Amino acid sequence: MIRRILPRSLLGQMLLSVALALLVAQTISVVLRYRAEERRVENGLVNELAFQLVADPRIEYAPRGDQRSQRRERRRLRIERALESPQLQGESRNRERERALRGVLETQGIAVGELVVISREVSRDSYIMDGLRRGGRFLRNRWDPGGELVVAGMKREGEDQWLIARAPRPERPRSTMVGIIMQTLILYLVMVGGLYLLLRRITRPLATLTRRVERFGGVSDGAPPMEPSGPEDTRRLITAHNAMEARIAGLLDEKDVMLGAIGHDLKTPLAALRVRIESVDDEAERAKMAATIEDITRSLDDILSLARVGRPSDPLEKTELSALVSSVVEEYEDMGEDVALGDTERVALPVRATWLRRAIRNLVGNALRYGNHARLSLIRDNGHAIIRIADTGPGIPEEQIAHMTEPFTRGETSRSRETGGAGLGLTLARAIAEQHGGTLVLSNAKGEAGATTGLVAEIRLPL
Repeated sequence: MIRRILPRSLLGQMLLSVALALLVAQTISVVLRYRAEERRVENGLVNELAFQLVADPRIEYAPRGDQRSQRRERRRLRIERALESPQLQGESRNRERERALRGVLETQGIAVGELVVISREVSRDSYIMDGLRRGGRFLRNRWDPGGELVVAGMKREGEDQWLIARAPRPERPRSTMVGIIMQTLILYLVMVGGLYLLLRRITRPLATLTRRVERFGGVSDGAPPMEPSGPEDTRRLITAHNAMEARIAGLLDEKDVMLGAIGHDLKTPLAALRVRIESVDDEAERAKMAATIEDITRSLDDILSLARVGRPSDPLEKTELSALVSSVVEEYEDMGEDVALGDTERVALPVRATWLRRAIRNLVGNALRYGNHARLSLIRDNGHAIIRIADTGPGIPEEQIAHMTEPFTRGETSRSRETGGAGLGLTLARAIAEQHGGTLVLSNAKGEAGATTGLVAEIRLPL
């Protein structure tokens, strides 16, 4: 499931890797900045409470009127003297803030007897609410009834009264998070965008090279060599591929010339021998000689066909496969062979009919040789056209099926035509199927008791 979601291309995987790395880096940055901001806020809050507790708290409240009385009012609302602890029922103490505040006070030479730090809503603090009811705009701007405040109560050693300081809990600034988000977006645009342009310059010629390699079959299609493009490494790769492609095409051309010469040089003396054995008086010896010559000729044809199957000269043509299979069945019926036509469906595909006919004949011949009966059918299944040839022979041991399509591999060790030939029929059929983008599949047919009832050979061609 994960492999289906992840991109398969180099470009996609690199962009995804960079995007994930940036996401992790920015997440770490957000966490670190958030913690730093929390520490800054806490330090400022503790310092403000400590300043209030250290300053002279004995300023009495004065009537409103001038600015001096306003300042005294502000100081009066910040500090309070009481005989009891400011902690209300149900409130819990903040031990961490208490430790931090005690440390600041002791550095100022304050002998702290008892210290209490708690948090509560502004609306639950009667001292602040009373001040808001008689205060002005300044107090209303500073103290939000819907907000939160921190209350610190201190009793000095040797004193009975509590000094109570209050400070509003600052809201977490949104600008920090907005800045981080904007920074992340800019990083993504710059780094991912720049990396996309760079990787695109690398992967575009690689994609073109991949398509070229996939199309290359050793035959020059008239297309000129690829133009080197991209970074220097990619240019060198394309240049090396062009040279390798030219060498491979030249070697295959030489191979075709050599095979043509071998076929001509061998078939000509074989034909002469076929004529000369007619002068042999002994009919039995003459028949054996003729069979041997035919054996050599068929083996030579199979070898040459196998060598040329990867470089076909005839083009693909739209062919009705059901008609092709029926014609092969008719050929064997005319020769008196036990070949039957099963269920067929109309399927038209671009194929090389001569080669595909050769593959079907090889499989039918193999079925008749080992099973004395062949049944052909053509069906559609899972996006494939399947040409199936089934026999009633002994089948193939399961451990040998995977090796039966290798050259010169047979189910029994002899090389005589009566028992199976040179072992190139299945190999050639597999090569022809692969030439058309398909596969050759061999399997044993099983009866009700699990016993092998024959071999099933399938040529699977993609639709």
